[in-house]
Amino acid sequence: MTLNGNDGANLWKTTIIVSTSLRNHDATRMLGAQQHRIRFSDSVEPGALVFPLSGTAFLIVNPQELPEGLEESDVFDRIKKFVQVHRNSFLLLQASFYGKKELEALSVIQQRFLGSSLRVLPVRSHADAVKGMLTIAKATSKPYVERVREMMSQARAHIIESSPVWEMLRDRMLW
Repeated sequence: MTLNGNDGANLWKTTIIVSTSLRNHDATRMLGAQQHRIRFSDSVEPGALVFPLSGTAFLIVNPQELPEGLEESDVFDRIKKFVQVHRNSFLLLQASFYGKKELEALSVIQQRFLGSSLRVLPVRSHADAVKGMLTIAKATSKPYVERVREMMSQARAHIIESSPVWEMLRDRMLW
């Protein structure tokens, strides 16, 4: 099983609530082209996409939206409101090139929201943003979350069983 949304014949499809501000955005078009059900809403934070079945929300921010000195701005207020509303929140910082300004913006956002539930993911393109959102949303939605837990449990058991330390302990117990 893969979690990237491309299981061959078994393509994963879900409903996504999208801010009306993203109506003509490339990421929205890509999601629609993959047959996901898109529902536009004015009540969703501008730039946000919400995956209700997985309980995840994504906010797309371009570092160009941030002010030069990275002082207080509407963008930071928007991010703060987004984090308060969505428990499982991800900020997609989208830039085709990560130079000094973009890395500084990434650092400032991470520092400002350090104690929150916000996870910041730098992405280079709309395709990367869509792939990341779908991977996270799918991995955290039922029944996939149970399958991921099962796979992790099996991997853990395999590691323990094949561990030389574990074998040594087992051998010592038998004596």
